[in-house]
Amino acid sequence: MELPFAASIQIGEAFAGEGAEAAHLNTVLGRRGGPFETAWVTALASPRSGHVPFLAVLRPDLPVLPRTLFVNKSTLTGPLHSTLTWGAAQAGVATGVADAVAGGVIPLQDLDDLLLLAAVWVDPEARDEGAVLANNREATRTAIERGASGFPSVDEVLAARDTASNPFVGRATEPG
Repeated sequence: MELPFAASIQIGEAFAGEGAEAAHLNTVLGRRGGPFETAWVTALASPRSGHVPFLAVLRPDLPVLPRTLFVNKSTLTGPLHSTLTWGAAQAGVATGVADAVAGGVIPLQDLDDLLLLAAVWVDPEARDEGAVLANNREATRTAIERGASGFPSVDEVLAARDTASNPFVGRATEPG
């Protein structure tokens, strides 16, 4: 796979779903044997309280290819949030990666030469395991596709600059 960036990485972003079960992902796909691999391994070897990077698996003892490092962006807040992050969100990421491979976005011949990092948001208020899994699957596949296509274009960014929004805009309130 000839990555279209001089730095030999593809960066993707996607949001899928609604409410607390929505998924927001950032992906970085890069080659082994260079600075990206060093950063990937360093992230794996550097857990911190509430954030424990790990390999995404389709089932125990079957890591997805390309090897995917799951990094949670939200600090784990309790048993349910931890279970949804390590269970449903992780399974969604693994299946989304496999979907990208099955769809030809990541060529089969390059799987051993690539590493993927998925930075994943799971809202601490999430409750629906099936929705968390489905939304993370969709967001992962979409983020990888966007990284491969070079999305967004400069024109798209400039056209949206005066209408910036996200699911959290307009929800801020003063405490107490």
